[in-house]
Amino acid sequence: MKIGEQQAATPTTAKGRATRARILDTAADLILRHGVAGTGLDDVRKAAGVSGSQMTHYFHDRHSLIQDVVAFQAESTLAQHQAPELEGFRTLSSLRLWADLNIERQRERDCQGGCSFGSLAGQLAESSPETRADLAEGFRKWLNLFQQGLEAMKASGELRADADPGDLAYALLATMQGGMLLTQTLRTIEPLEAAFGTVLARVASFAADPARAAQVLRLTPGPVAGR
Repeated sequence: MKIGEQQAATPTTAKGRATRARILDTAADLILRHGVAGTGLDDVRKAAGVSGSQMTHYFHDRHSLIQDVVAFQAESTLAQHQAPELEGFRTLSSLRLWADLNIERQRERDCQGGCSFGSLAGQLAESSPETRADLAEGFRKWLNLFQQGLEAMKASGELRADADPGDLAYALLATMQGGMLLTQTLRTIEPLEAAFGTVLARVASFAADPARAAQVLRLTPGPVAGR
């Protein structure tokens, strides 16, 4: 921190932590809907229902708020993907459920807004080396979660020994991000459904039991048989 800069306060009470979390959640939602450039401190303050002194107490400037939103969104995204029903992505059925949940979420939104963390990355990756590093670390945690689950599928025999969990993890995340962006831009769910169908077929092509994998992932026989 530079000389003369004010250090933002860390909440020490449950009420303070709740207020700070509400500000971050509000800021993240506004940024998702209006972009970083279209979201100011006063917009966040009004939407969160807090005073100016509360804003400056927890975030000494707009830059510190944005940095904390990056960390907040990274943790929120990771927490969503650690939901018990997703089983740590240790089964093919958990991957199908993950795809279904993302498709349903976008359908409920009428395809408005993309991936909250991916949207931040698109806007902020070139803003500073420090911010890019924070965004990259968030994506790495997400990739690690996929990779560990895919490694567990290999260990259980659901995937063959020649499956590459690292490669498949990249494919899952990259396909999801691209599908979300196209769905948001074109305002139709079809790109996301097609993207998930393609990447799940790629995972299924390494299944020890292709027929069962196609059934679990609800795929047509063609993509799996084409391995």
